[in-house]
Amino acid sequence: MSISFGSRVVSDFGVPYIIAEIGANHNGDMELARKLVVAAKESGCDCVKFQSWSKKTIFSAVNYRENKFLSDDYRQRKDFTLEKIVEAFSLDEGQLRELKEFCDNAGIHFSSSVFSRAEADFLVEELKAPFVKIASMDITTPPLLEYVAGIGTPVVLSTGLSDPGEVDRAVLVMEAAGVKELALLHCVSNYPPREECVNLRNMEWLRTAYPGCPVGYSDHTMGAAAAVGAVALGASIIEKHFTLDKGMFGWDHAISTDPAEMAELVRMCRSVRACLGSTRRTLTSEDAERRPAFRRSIVAARDIKAGTRLAVADLDFKRPGIGISPVDLDHVVGRVVKKHISADEIIVWQDFDGEA
Repeated sequence: MSISFGSRVVSDFGVPYIIAEIGANHNGDMELARKLVVAAKESGCDCVKFQSWSKKTIFSAVNYRENKFLSDDYRQRKDFTLEKIVEAFSLDEGQLRELKEFCDNAGIHFSSSVFSRAEADFLVEELKAPFVKIASMDITTPPLLEYVAGIGTPVVLSTGLSDPGEVDRAVLVMEAAGVKELALLHCVSNYPPREECVNLRNMEWLRTAYPGCPVGYSDHTMGAAAAVGAVALGASIIEKHFTLDKGMFGWDHAISTDPAEMAELVRMCRSVRACLGSTRRTLTSEDAERRPAFRRSIVAARDIKAGTRLAVADLDFKRPGIGISPVDLDHVVGRVVKKHISADEIIVWQDFDGEA
């Protein structure tokens, strides 16, 4: 199968396109990063996504000076500073290049979220990623949106934290900059959000407001229910945080999906997608074959003598459907039979003389 971002087919992959969001769950450990890639591939994911931020591109000096850990950061340890954590968990260009090559060899797509122009250039020009991801935090950063849109590579934009006006402005900025292929992900940026806050039907609004953009869901809930529900509502992309161990020290492990859960999520999403089918009502070959066994024919309700003009009381309707269908009852009532018909015998057109 294939899916297109806008008008161009990026590559052949599953539908929905499922992204294992590794983010910083590698904890700065390349061996762990490689194990995550392998596990994502074995779980059936189409893509692994990392994050390209560095100490200089994500936080300002005030965050480091005041050691401001984010409210959704459940580490709250005293033996680390924010600055040290960012330094430890960031990936440099050499590491990103190594991971891209590893993904190519493993047969899974590689991409990353970018937080600066240089990171976007490296991801596209050096690593040839199939798409660039822009995180929810940058939906209100027009200079970055404009720059990434102008690169010419498909863009996936998360819409967490934003109101409709902010989403519209971001799309307009990117369209004005010449973006050719833009996918929009519904996203709730709580980790994890309450179920009543997930609002999957927001995807319907995105699809209606931006009919040229594929719509998907970046899932921060626990479990697979929301992702499966999103696919049932037509999501063509699912992004889900991924870890090998929910109890591991780090930013997003506790709210991430482990390999067994991811494999089940992938299976369920693909199954639901296959079940959706089309809005066009069609008859499967299996249904056509089963029609005779499951439908009814007109049968004699009692013994009927030759020469009898049939009345409704003479008739009944029973399986199998290999004779005259009950829908043709009006063409049977009033006809004269030319032969004796026993009770429960299926009536056929050859039992009558002349035209109907």
